[in-house]
Amino acid sequence: MERVGIFVVSYGSREAAIVDALSRSEEYDVNLYIVDRQRNPFNIKRSTEHTVIKDLDPERIANFVEKRKDEIDFGIVGPEKPIILGVRDLIEEKCGIPVICPRKDYAIEGSKVNQREILQKLVPEVNPRFRVFKPEDYSDERDVKRDLYEWLDELENEVAVKPDAPAAGKGVGVWGDHFSTREEVWEHFLSCFREGAVIVEEKIEGEESSFQAFCDGKNLVPLPDTRDYKRAFDEDRGPNTGGMGSYKSKEDYLPFLSELDYEKEVEIAKKIFKGMKKEERDEGLLGVPFYLAFMHTSKGPMILEINSRPGDPEIMNILPLLKEDFVELCFRILEGNLNRISIEKRASVVTYKVPPSYGGFSETFPEKVRKDEIGTPIDLSSVEKLREKYGDNIRIYPGSMEMREDGKFYALSSRTVAVVGISEEIQDAREISIEGIKAIKGGALWYRSDIASREHIKRSIEHMKRLRSQ
Repeated sequence: MERVGIFVVSYGSREAAIVDALSRSEEYDVNLYIVDRQRNPFNIKRSTEHTVIKDLDPERIANFVEKRKDEIDFGIVGPEKPIILGVRDLIEEKCGIPVICPRKDYAIEGSKVNQREILQKLVPEVNPRFRVFKPEDYSDERDVKRDLYEWLDELENEVAVKPDAPAAGKGVGVWGDHFSTREEVWEHFLSCFREGAVIVEEKIEGEESSFQAFCDGKNLVPLPDTRDYKRAFDEDRGPNTGGMGSYKSKEDYLPFLSELDYEKEVEIAKKIFKGMKKEERDEGLLGVPFYLAFMHTSKGPMILEINSRPGDPEIMNILPLLKEDFVELCFRILEGNLNRISIEKRASVVTYKVPPSYGGFSETFPEKVRKDEIGTPIDLSSVEKLREKYGDNIRIYPGSMEMREDGKFYALSSRTVAVVGISEEIQDAREISIEGIKAIKGGALWYRSDIASREHIKRSIEHMKRLRSQ
């Protein structure tokens, strides 16, 4: 069996799923060199060498790789921050080791303004109306406010306000969710505008899907659609934390969409890919060069946002269902021979369990918090025993969790652990995922209980029917 050394840059559960897929190779003797944000117990167990670089600084990551470059064949980067900062460019230049993720020039997630301008050039028909406000264009805040209010008039206040840079100011704000008056819009806008450019775009109504694809620079190979749950609480209430869970159907398309809807997504994605490529095989686009958040509206699909990385949690719905060896698939990406990907026609559901502070849960529902459990170790023993019952149809991926000196696991501030359930139908997969989540004890962790529920999916189906009849 051929030995292969792979380094992985990890942030949370998404990368645990990548590590899982790599470590299951039956064709290669895999040695994993993992750079992690914390002492993730899943990754530690499966690594040849594991190190923590909390800020995932590209220079420090490159130094780690350089010292082991004779043992490493290639690398994979999951989280967006090091991709945006050019970690691939740095490692390839410094170490001569190929890396599966977009190069810095293609990390379009780093600028929401850049995203919209690229989409306007390549696929204007699926781009919401937008206007960019740049601080350098104004010397007086009164002029900014005048122009903003004129734009609000045109869009009848139905807007989304987004800072250009990730996490600048207050982040994304949406009319009807974060503000209901123009003064609230202005206050939110100004907090972002003082940090840099702001994009104000029309709010679009519909049902959302996440489209992902693997790429070898020449070929873009679509993956099945998934549905992400961005709101923190049941029934789509609470803050837009992103990624409380997700599901996929056994089909390539979701229950509230049609095969034709999926084919439109593929067509749009390939049009973007063709327009972004600078040559026949553009190696700057290796890996998951973009995953698209589509909103399916009464007028057809629109693009909410575009991300230059695998989805978290959406890629966890897909990696466990690969029929082929993931390491071999990675080599095909690097060689430019990625013509197809075989995926099991099964359903999967991902549910996250998170700490009490996440999404403001402890403030909103103080009566639901197990105060005696706050800060206690996370016990995964019961959920691990479910492997005896479900085998590979259950996967447990620790995320924002660390193993401390006492050998026990503790939750950090973000999404703690994900459980993937796999079955022939969505509801059966959901039952496995929820059973796994309930078996995880400690830390006063909580979860959104309606991920992929029959009722939630039914509402999506009915909503799409109403939209299509307009």
